Amino acid sequence: MTLEKNPTPQQSQGVPELEPVRRGPRTAVSAAVARRLFHAAVNRLAVTVHEGPSGSRGGRTLGQGGPSMTLHRPEEFYARLGRDGLIGFGESYMTGAWEADDLAGFLTVPAARMATLIPEPLQRLRAFVTPRLPGHHRSTEANSQANISHHYDLSNDLFQLFLDETLSYSSALFDTSQVPVGAGPGSVGDHLVATPPEPADDPDPRLHGPDLAEAQGRKIERLLDEAGVTDGTSVLEIGTGWGELAIRAARRGARVRSITLSVEQLELAEQRIAAAGFADRCDVELMDYRALGADGRTYDAVLSVEMIEAVGAEFWGTYFRTIDQVLAPGGRVAIQAITMPHDRMLATRDGETWINKYIFPGGFLPSVEVIDQITRDETGLRLTGQLEMGSHYAETLRRWDRRFLAQRDAVLALGFDDVFLRVWHFYLAYSQAGFASGYINVSQLTFTREDQ
Repeated sequence: MTLEKNPTPQQSQGVPELEPVRRGPRTAVSAAVARRLFHAAVNRLAVTVHEGPSGSRGGRTLGQGGPSMTLHRPEEFYARLGRDGLIGFGESYMTGAWEADDLAGFLTVPAARMATLIPEPLQRLRAFVTPRLPGHHRSTEANSQANISHHYDLSNDLFQLFLDETLSYSSALFDTSQVPVGAGPGSVGDHLVATPPEPADDPDPRLHGPDLAEAQGRKIERLLDEAGVTDGTSVLEIGTGWGELAIRAARRGARVRSITLSVEQLELAEQRIAAAGFADRCDVELMDYRALGADGRTYDAVLSVEMIEAVGAEFWGTYFRTIDQVLAPGGRVAIQAITMPHDRMLATRDGETWINKYIFPGGFLPSVEVIDQITRDETGLRLTGQLEMGSHYAETLRRWDRRFLAQRDAVLALGFDDVFLRVWHFYLAYSQAGFASGYINVSQLTFTREDQ
């Protein structure tokens, strides 16, 4: 699919307003610095960057060879990069100032070297130049529903265009071996790594093969196993999604309470649960996790799939203390969490990113180490198992992106525009690159009580 290369920088449905390039001495100086840093970084990478106006014969080629990027409007690119860093990098893609035939492939190369691309003396200035997370994006009780709604209430029809039939919007677990690894930084308890899956495509890019739905089911069933969900188990799910985990838990004979802050997800989840015949076993409520515990109810199993990313660093302790409070004696906790290395988490904490601004307001990724530390310091929970599966998320995202691009006309028919298409293609490819490079990871984490 070819996306429009120069969409007008204006308000787009589902996308915050994109500012035009600012002019003046500060922009000129920051653009010149960005150009030098970008050239120095690219020339150390296995990529190819074509710099020059579209169709120009006087451009230059940078890099050591590899996935290619074309700067159609270099002046705009360096102005945005200089003024707004990685946010500007993403915004210049949104306007079509640059293009890449294999966007995820190109982004994977710098993602693997992210911590060393900028000289260390300049990295120390990060806190002074990186935008801070806006106050209205902090994941407080007052802000959280708006943050969630920004993404998850865009349109159920939109998500159905690129997700598989289970409507699972989280990493799948493909049928591969799981290899135990030795103890080391970031590994706690029984530590397994899922070997990478083989990439596979359905002949029709608008479709997903049955193996993706099977892999999503495998992910959920493993979490239910880890949490000990069987006939008669009382289950709490924090973050409903579109109801697939609740359906599968109810199918085992469990009684499920699921909470969400997405109005659209709640509506469709209830419909799917009822259609599956489990309306009498599942209750879905619009509720912030911080309101749990007020009624004194406890649960044998607490599950949460890729919800901790929206909690915000300042509320991680609240999140785990709440889980500890509502977990019944002898209960188990299983969560799926996107994580980043501890040193990168510390270096980027409290800053705003392109993903925050355009996709997930208030989101921030924890490290496995900080999860272990918080649960040890503030709760009776203990991390007893970990399955890393980052390569499986890279493959999941590759398939979502492929299908999303193939559904261009259907996305436009929902009222979205070319700016939105570019934003979401960049988001999916950027995320795929993060997992493919190992810059970010995803794990299933199991917790039990200290005295069990």
